[in-house]
Amino acid sequence: MTNRFPFALFLFLMLVVRSASAALPAEVDGEPVPSLAPILEEVMPAVVNVHTRTRVQVRTSPFFDDPFFRRFFDFPSVPRERVQQSLGSGVIVDAEGGYVLTNNHVIDGADDIAVRLEDGRELSAEFVGSDRDTDLAVIRVKAEDLYELPLDESDRLRVGDFVVAVGNPFGLGQTVTSGIVSALGRQGLRGLEYQNFIQTDASINPGNSGGALIDLRGQLVGINTAIFTPSGGNVGIGFAIPASTAAHVMSQLIEFGEVRRGSFGAEVQDLNEELREALELETTRGAVITQMSEDSALREAGLEAGDVIVAIDGRPVENAQGLRNIEGLLAVGTRVRVEYLRGGEEQSVRVPIEEDLDARISAHRLDERLEGARLVRIPDRSRVLGVLVEEVRRNSSAWDAGLRAGDVIVAVNRSAVRSLGELREQFPVAEDRELMLEIRRRGVGYLVTFE
Repeated sequence: MTNRFPFALFLFLMLVVRSASAALPAEVDGEPVPSLAPILEEVMPAVVNVHTRTRVQVRTSPFFDDPFFRRFFDFPSVPRERVQQSLGSGVIVDAEGGYVLTNNHVIDGADDIAVRLEDGRELSAEFVGSDRDTDLAVIRVKAEDLYELPLDESDRLRVGDFVVAVGNPFGLGQTVTSGIVSALGRQGLRGLEYQNFIQTDASINPGNSGGALIDLRGQLVGINTAIFTPSGGNVGIGFAIPASTAAHVMSQLIEFGEVRRGSFGAEVQDLNEELREALELETTRGAVITQMSEDSALREAGLEAGDVIVAIDGRPVENAQGLRNIEGLLAVGTRVRVEYLRGGEEQSVRVPIEEDLDARISAHRLDERLEGARLVRIPDRSRVLGVLVEEVRRNSSAWDAGLRAGDVIVAVNRSAVRSLGELREQFPVAEDRELMLEIRRRGVGYLVTFE
């Protein structure tokens, strides 16, 4: 009995290699040895090393935060510059277009991005778009004879499937590690809005971010993104973004340069034991609606606070995070079937998916001069009036004008704004008219002008 499992595993690997139409590997004592080499020979040319350089100014003047003084005055104490470098990985998913998929945190804030191919070529890359909420980004290179590894969107992975991670750990160069799928649908990582990770024990280390997770058919099933580590090194718990999620995000980044997400316009929470008893439900899964905006698609469809959403288009909703994961991948302009419980009875209704521009918007959609900034609504409970600048891409128009992440916009051309909805009402501003924003930065007021 003790020898059957290794023999079965040997036969399984042999079948996989043969099913991939690969030649038999070398023999040992007349017996063929299973190997992943034939599959990896097809995969590795599509996995690249990503190098970034970021120039960081070391401030030597207390007035350096002031966009007005920085723009119009020459300080005696000139800011010094420090160059930061980082390493990561990426996957060429479209050879004809030159599109490379990687993690947002690999290229975030970079001034220069370069890609090194397996054949040694070094290529400069241009930024296409990024999405912090899923930690994905797309960059583009121009070259001939590129290899691609298209995303497998089938979602057929199962716990226990063998997988292989390919990347650039610690800047060593292309490295391959293997393991299994330890879990699916993992959540709980900090800093990401949408979480539905593949967990694997294939060794993933710093530098693997953005690299490929493939199955034994050589299909790209995920993009490696993070590890759980108390010590800073690999402990056998790594996470990858599923290929289906990556494909949806990538298509929008290529088309719009951003991800345009639909919204139900509702706040939800997990269905805990206390709520289950209070609502007299038998199920232990679902997302309980706690609040809806006035123009919420769910409210207009007849749903109420206390209803429990259990499925979207047949996809089960396990909890509040599960609903957010599904909601974040719904295409704007489509309609979905929402299944919910009310008074213990299951009901369903079709709901349109609309973009909530009063919650978050890329500023260039308001005015091209604001290109590079992303604006978000400030929660009511914060008691701060205005619009939060969530992100400003380096070397963009908004960056060059002096706008920075964390700024709070309180007025546009001297007209006060208390919310993102009110700010949107101030646009468009004629191109021949100066655009001036009044901002608050760390409690101090400044003016930022755009010509």
